[in-house]
Amino acid sequence: MKLRLALIYGSRSCEHDVSVISALQAAKHINPDEYEIVYIYIAKNGDWYTGWRLSDITLYREFDPKAATRVIPMGENGRLVLMQHPEDKLLPIGHLKRAAEADCALTVLHGMHGEDGTIQGMLEMWGVPYTSSGVLGSALGMDKIAMKQVFRACGLPVVDDVYVQRRDWKTDRQAVIEKVKSTLPFPVFVKPANLGSSIGISKAANEDELAGALDVAASYDRRILIEKGIEDMEEINCAVLGFDGECEASVTEMPVKWSEFLSFDEKYLRGSGGKCGAKSAPAKGGMASLSRRMPAPISAELTKQVEDLAIKAFNALDCRGVARVDFLHDKADGRLYIGEINTIPGSLSYYLWEGKGLSFSDLIDRLVEYAFKAKAEKDESVFSYTSAILSGAKGAKGTKKLG
Repeated sequence: MKLRLALIYGSRSCEHDVSVISALQAAKHINPDEYEIVYIYIAKNGDWYTGWRLSDITLYREFDPKAATRVIPMGENGRLVLMQHPEDKLLPIGHLKRAAEADCALTVLHGMHGEDGTIQGMLEMWGVPYTSSGVLGSALGMDKIAMKQVFRACGLPVVDDVYVQRRDWKTDRQAVIEKVKSTLPFPVFVKPANLGSSIGISKAANEDELAGALDVAASYDRRILIEKGIEDMEEINCAVLGFDGECEASVTEMPVKWSEFLSFDEKYLRGSGGKCGAKSAPAKGGMASLSRRMPAPISAELTKQVEDLAIKAFNALDCRGVARVDFLHDKADGRLYIGEINTIPGSLSYYLWEGKGLSFSDLIDRLVEYAFKAKAEKDESVFSYTSAILSGAKGAKGTKKLG
């Protein structure tokens, strides 16, 4: 019997479109002999849909809700169940029709409301196995400020920074600018704390540019990170695959830059012609379409340092599945910094594993394997405690999950 694999993507995120590309790209490599794909698309307004027509990428150019079945997600005995959304909103829940169900969730969500621990928390409550990092790792990996604080506490190298709140910027702009100037030299990079794909990131070389950059970042998030700029910098990326201390590093890569940092267009549109295939996501696309050198043209010593730090960063956040760690290498003094970790990387970073002999299909198999391992590990733990507070009885005992 095939395992029913829920492919969850989209959602209310600035990276919604990237998620669609990554998910449909993965769908092409899901082994049809092993899995039955259950497409689950979360629209930009937060509505959930399922149906085979969601495999057609042209559907998303101007999404027509009538082309799919709107559903309500829920859990049942460790499975993800999709109930057909009633037209009559007063219809009792017991009268809803079952549209589909799945045994495991392949989470291909980027950004807020998906990569940040929200979907993971929902699946945890229902006991549904899923392929990404857990609630903690996902939340920390999404928030660049909290992520860097954890990395610092673990002794991992990160670039100097300062952070501010949107309310502070609205209340006293000059005070925020003075705070940044007293902490960091120009140039600086200004980033929304909870966005990826280079959305909302700006470089500022003076006060006027800093003010503009803060305006942009504040429009995307209430927490803003400002980092010291590295003048002579190159980016090196490395993915990690694993769970619970059992992990390995991928080959390294060095993206070819067309600016001082990789913009959204450079990451996802350059080289794609701005078009996708008529019936499915292209074989290449998303992060896979970015011009890059693999392995990165760096020394064996630096490569080993990147791989070791990538694994340490992965374990520091208790990540699982696949994650990509992006590094900044200061060519002037040779220092290496962890830039950020992507707990659900674009294209699932499959291209970084091909160099190690792991195909995209094999990568998906490994992700599903780790999803069930994580579920089994959790089920071994006592998570319920029966006390005498409510019953009035003497004594108490721990209980494991029933069923």
